[in-house]
This record gives sequence, structure tokens and C-alpha cells, in this order.
Amino acid sequence: MKMNHSSIVSLVVVAAALGGGCTLSFAPAPVYVPPPQAEVTVGMPDSYVWDGVEFVGLMGPDYMYLGPGGVWLVCDPVRLGRFHGWEGGHPDWRRTAVRNAGANRRGKAPARRAEGHDERR
Repeated sequence: MKMNHSSIVSLVVVAAALGGGCTLSFAPAPVYVPPPQAEVTVGMPDSYVWDGVEFVGLMGPDYMYLGPGGVWLVCDPVRLGRFHGWEGGHPDWRRTAVRNAGANRRGKAPARRAEGHDERR
């Protein structure tokens, strides 16, 4: 079987294209992931204390710490764990804590208890 020159050239071109492979490159689409947002509260906790590192207080059931710019933020698990460790050595911290008379984030002033009244009794 005889092949002419154009058939041989065509066969070589097809073989080169298949042997070289085709490469496609895709640039991934940019994905925007917003940074985590801190929960910012308005007002001050019902009571707070200095634990040797920062001010930590209670606002209702939430433990708060005094963040940058004087803003009270919800404690993250690491801060809360450190505070509970400090709290273990200072079980009377609620008795000596600073109590606030103004409105907190719930819009209410903390309930005032009679002097000498201990809520744990």
C-alpha cells in the first residue's frame, strides 16, 4: 500500500496533537469569606470584676469581657475557661464585684438586693 506525502504529513500532525496532549488551565473564582463578627453589646454588665488579666462580668446569663474601645463582648470559650479557673480560687467574687446601677443591654437596671443578703442561701 502506497501513501502519498500529504497523508503521511496529516498522520504525523494528528499523532503529534494526540501525543502532546491538550492542556487547559482554569483560574479558580475568587471566594470572599467574611471575617467572623464579634457580638457587640450596648451597655454594661450587671456586675464585673478584674480577674488579673481583664474585666469580666455577667449580663444576665452571659459572661462578658471588656474589649478594645471599652466595648463589652461575649466571652469566647478560651476566655471563659480562664475566668472559671480564676473563679475557682475566688469563690466570693460576686460579693466583691462592681455593681452597675444603670441600664444594661436588656434596658433594665440590675435588681438591687438588701445589704447582707446572699443569693446562695
